[in-house]
Amino acid sequence: MPNEYQTKLESFYSENKRMPTYSEMMQLFDFKSKNAVFRVVGKLLEAGLVAKDHLGRLIPTNNFAENIGSVPMLGFVTAGFPATVEEELADRINLDDLLIEKKATTYMLEVDGDSMIDAHISKGDMVLVERANQAKDGQIVIAEVDGEFTLKYFRKVGNKVWLEPANKNYKPIYPVHSLNINAVLKAVIRKY
Repeated sequence: MPNEYQTKLESFYSENKRMPTYSEMMQLFDFKSKNAVFRVVGKLLEAGLVAKDHLGRLIPTNNFAENIGSVPMLGFVTAGFPATVEEELADRINLDDLLIEKKATTYMLEVDGDSMIDAHISKGDMVLVERANQAKDGQIVIAEVDGEFTLKYFRKVGNKVWLEPANKNYKPIYPVHSLNINAVLKAVIRKY
């Protein structure tokens, strides 16, 4: 019985960052009475999906929270010639675990501009970056160059460093005074 309602609770929690009240659960589960909600909450408590805080409000447990931010992993899809694919639930993937290695030093920025389009980073994309003060040659970085911030490839040959765009309409940026690395690109997120 808890699985029937867990998905609705997870969606509510993801959208609102809190568990629903009993009245909200009546609407969420399309129940006519709070008594039905009390029975479902009892089953959820028994299953260990939720608990109650010191004021009696519902809070998610670790069992519940494991599915927040996760999506079903259904297998593979061919990007070459079309092929028959059997859909089966292979696993659940938590996007935080997949994309974020160091949560305390990771943040997102929205891309503005087209200087990185040949690296498949376009205006409106979200980039997930991890704070860093150094980078390897060829990494995409957030850098402060002569007092201004930009997203570019970091290039280093010997003692010479510069920033290189991924668009032939832009020229490389050679620092006049300073070039400081602020973060290294970890992922690009694009919504369609």
